[in-house]
Amino acid sequence: MPRAPSPSPSCVDAPELCGYIYNWTGLSWLAEGSYYLLLKPLRILMIILLAMLARFLIHRVITRVVRSAAGTHTLFNPIRSRIPGAVPPPTPGVAERRGARAEALGSILRSISSAVIFAVVVMLVLGELGVNLAPLLAGAGIAGLAIGFGAQNLVRDFLSGLFMLFEDQYGVGDVVDVGAVVGTVEAVGLRITTLRDAQGVLWYIRNGEILSVGNKSQGWALVIVDVPVGFTNVEQSAEVLRSAADALAHDEQWADDMIEPPSVLGVEQITPDGAVLRTTVKTPSEAQWRVARELRRRLTDSLQAAGIADRISAGRVYIRPPATGLPGATNGQAETGAGGAT
Repeated sequence: MPRAPSPSPSCVDAPELCGYIYNWTGLSWLAEGSYYLLLKPLRILMIILLAMLARFLIHRVITRVVRSAAGTHTLFNPIRSRIPGAVPPPTPGVAERRGARAEALGSILRSISSAVIFAVVVMLVLGELGVNLAPLLAGAGIAGLAIGFGAQNLVRDFLSGLFMLFEDQYGVGDVVDVGAVVGTVEAVGLRITTLRDAQGVLWYIRNGEILSVGNKSQGWALVIVDVPVGFTNVEQSAEVLRSAADALAHDEQWADDMIEPPSVLGVEQITPDGAVLRTTVKTPSEAQWRVARELRRRLTDSLQAAGIADRISAGRVYIRPPATGLPGATNGQAETGAGGAT
């Protein structure tokens, strides 16, 4: 039986494999095509398998880091939170908030890692198939540069949203002040933050346009209530307010909504209507509005019960200009606004 012709000199890509296949099978066409029929597919398969393994390991590391950081103050918190005494102890719900933020960041990091691995695999596979990657990479670089200039606002919004989420500047349900709008956060995206203001208007704000954020729902809040007491006895009025504040502090219904008991600081300012006394109380951020309303109500009722509110209203004098054309009203009085007291 005649032996098959030996492989041609073109079998140069994998001479050892080519010779081994030819000696094993005696088929020159299989030996000459072994590089593309066997070696190339095996290399591509190995690239894909290694990429899948790398993706699995990277995702596993990200998941473990996210889970461990969700219960600590070491990673997903501002640097100041790691300084002893720099911030007060966490209030209820902080752990849940930290866990939700960590999971969101983990999802983003896993998506980014998958995209990077996929891009690298595609380039390696194209290189194995003999595609010249130099023009492709050059074209991709030029296209990326053009897109970067044209979509720089989009990139800025994306990066701003990523860092806002990473630093926990605000979250869904927080009441924030972003300068132009004050409202409740309804959705936080990597490009758009959605706020609903007190009138019910829904605002869509690009993250890149948010230069400063005032979060009224993080940590604790200080409720400040200024009460005018007129020209009454300041010590007596302060004692009445202090008794009402102490009653609120000892009320079991409101005890969980106060970090520190209310305190009457004293005279805050002097106005034409008399003195203004200030009362403060430190509360969890989510309880500040209801505590403020209850404190105002109790302070008002205490002044009314002590008769101080009646003395305040009785001692007020309002000056009004007389109506023009009335008998006895001169032109000078009408111009200068002189008139009787009511």
